[in-house]
Amino acid sequence: MIAGMRLRETDLYPPIKTYLENQGYEVKSEIKGCDVIAVRGDEPPVIVELKTGFNLPLLFQGIDRQTMSEDVYLAFAIPHKLKRTNPWFRYKRDIIKLCRRLGLGLITVRLSEDRPADIQVHQDPAPYVPRKNKQRQGSLLQEFERRVGDPNQGGINKRPIVTAYRQDALRCAAYINEHGKAKVSDIRQNTQVEKTAAILQRDVYGWYQRVDRGVYELSPKGNEALTTFVDVLESLKISAEK
Repeated sequence: MIAGMRLRETDLYPPIKTYLENQGYEVKSEIKGCDVIAVRGDEPPVIVELKTGFNLPLLFQGIDRQTMSEDVYLAFAIPHKLKRTNPWFRYKRDIIKLCRRLGLGLITVRLSEDRPADIQVHQDPAPYVPRKNKQRQGSLLQEFERRVGDPNQGGINKRPIVTAYRQDALRCAAYINEHGKAKVSDIRQNTQVEKTAAILQRDVYGWYQRVDRGVYELSPKGNEALTTFVDVLESLKISAEK
């Protein structure tokens, strides 16, 4: 961004125009609502929509322009020194992925008083064909089958997500709480949690304390978990009794 000046969309047009002209395009602006139109020979027109930053209106415009051409780019300005709060700094990969899925091209423009504009093309327009990931799909279905009941609320949860792994860890914690301390073999036999040893040894949540070889008791965090997830423990108990 140019120091001391508020950036405008029109500031992006000259460098974008020059960039396209250097590739052999004839470039004009503001035709039928399109910010930039570039034509080269008999090729389909290239449309570029300009914004001072990445936002939803830019996406909406790009999607609308796809009714006029398959070659639509979104172009927006980014500062030379990116702050952590800048969307491009935080969500660069996600923004590129989103444009790829929508079939939109993506261009960033860095403007400065003392150097030429830096134009980067991050994504060219192309039809998006998602590749199915069988491993991820299998993991998804496995978690669905292993999870008991539906202990979470869709959307934002105030407490940690209850996964099948966390349910197994809670089973172990409940058994230890009932007996004060317990052997791994006893916990496995009575809770039917196959990976009891791994859960206790890894102690992902900090719920357990080893007091002897193969013997565990609950930590303060473990006791807190029994209160936090009391409803989950109740549903696990009901499920086990069926």
